[in-house]
Order: sequence, then structure tokens, then C-alpha cells
Amino acid sequence: MRMRLPSLKFLKTFQVAAQHQSFKAAAESLYITPSAVSHQMKSLETQLGIALFDRGPHSLLLTEAGQKYLLSIDAIFSRLEAVTEQLRIRYGRSVVRLHVPPFFASEMLMPRLQMFMQTRPEMDIHISTVGGTLQSHPAEADLSVVVDAVPAEGLTSYRLFEQTFVPACSPQLQHDASISSIDDLNEQTLLIHDARRDGWQRWAEMSGRENLQPRSVVRFDTMQAVVQAAESGMGVGLVSTRLSAPRFRAGSLIKLFEKELPTGEAYYLIYRREDSERVEVHSLTQWLLSEFADAA
Repeated sequence: MRMRLPSLKFLKTFQVAAQHQSFKAAAESLYITPSAVSHQMKSLETQLGIALFDRGPHSLLLTEAGQKYLLSIDAIFSRLEAVTEQLRIRYGRSVVRLHVPPFFASEMLMPRLQMFMQTRPEMDIHISTVGGTLQSHPAEADLSVVVDAVPAEGLTSYRLFEQTFVPACSPQLQHDASISSIDDLNEQTLLIHDARRDGWQRWAEMSGRENLQPRSVVRFDTMQAVVQAAESGMGVGLVSTRLSAPRFRAGSLIKLFEKELPTGEAYYLIYRREDSERVEVHSLTQWLLSEFADAA
């Protein structure tokens, strides 16, 4: 016998209540009463035979089971919303949802995307640069560009290019400081992405220097901020080689050394196998590969 699934209405109420951690806030969001939210959640827990909430006098917390259930419910509703919208526009305009890292979007995708749109004027593209990590493929996305060593199983993936880093600074700083050797970096402020805190030391060791002792270190939470700080003359940044290439060509940043720090990671284009049959997904995939894959 098939298991009787919970009401979709109850699942949506659970999602909202869990996100707010408040029946009252969920009720306001759903335009129902708090008692209705409470009743639906009790019914859901009874049907599942599992406690989803720890109810305190002045608090509402998810149980461990509730936390895991919420992750799955979020993914299911996101995917359902995406599929529903695709169905609505099936006989009208096609839509592809593309999830990309912010710096990839600004430096590589945006300057070239207009060329693709001119060839596919009937297609709409929804681009997201937030939500999820650089390694994740969100449930609501059709295509994603991710940074990873090996993409998750169950997804179709294409390798675009290797992730490496290289020291760079503004032309003015290079001129004023006359940086010509690794030892000269000890007199400079070094800029680094917070997720790559050991990057400078690894680069120095790879270049034959055991102990790099800069004047100061400034960490940023995005690679874009590192690059912009280096470009402004704040210091020497360890920047993404491929994503900074347009600035190297323009001359706003200068590579100080040719040695690149390998990370063991690469940029990958990924999608779910069931989306491969969609003409618009296939079309955008082929264009992204032609523009950004190493072989291109």
C-alpha cells in the first residue's frame, strides 16, 4: 500500500513556521490564525509520528528531525515552484535559471551575455548570484557554475577552467614600491580572501620562501573585494588568475610574478540530467562551454 502523504498545505505551513520559528509570525505570513497553524502542525506531527518542534513557554525550536525535514521541504518547494513556472510558460517564452558565483557573473558572464541573448531573443534568463554555496546546485536552478574539486554525484558536469591564484597590484603601487622580488612583499600590505587565509603562505612556500612576513594583512569576504582593493592601490592581492584576466588586459592590475598557486579546484558547469532534454538548457549550456571552457 502507498503511504499517505501529508497535505501540501500542512507542509507549506510547516516550512513557514520553521523558517520564522514562530506560529504567530507564520500565521501573519499565511493570513491565518496562530491556532490554525498550531492545529495543522499537531496534525502533521501526528501523521508522521515524529515531533518536529520543541515548544517552550516563550520559544519554538525545531527538533533534529524537524531541521532535516525543513531542508528537504525547502528543496522540494523550490523545485516545485520552478517546474510550475516552466509549465505556465511552456507555450510562451522559455526561461532558464542560472546560478553563478558573483565575481564570475560580473567579470566573465555579464560582458558577454548580450551576445547570446541576441541569438535567442525568445529566451528569458533568470540569474542568481546568492543562495547556496559556491559548491551547491540549488533546487530552483536549471544550470549552475560552481567551484569545486569534484562536483556532486547525480549531476551532469563540465569542467570550465582551473582555479588558480596569482599576486597582483595596481600599476601605481608597483611603480612606487618597485616590487621585483618575493622579499619585497614583506614591505607591503597583503590582501587575501577570507576563505583562503593560508593562500599567501602556500604561494610563498611554492615559490621557495619559507617565511613570508608582510607589513600587514587585510582579509575580505569576497574575491571581488580583494581585486578592487588591489586595483585601488591598497596592497598586493592574491587574486583569481582567470577571473582577473580582463583587468590584466586593461592594465588596471599587474601580475607581479608568473607563479600561480593551484588549488585543486576548478569551475564547473552543472545541471540535473532530467533538464538536459530542455532545448533552452541545452542551448545555454553549449554557449557557456564555448565561451568559458579551457578548450575554447
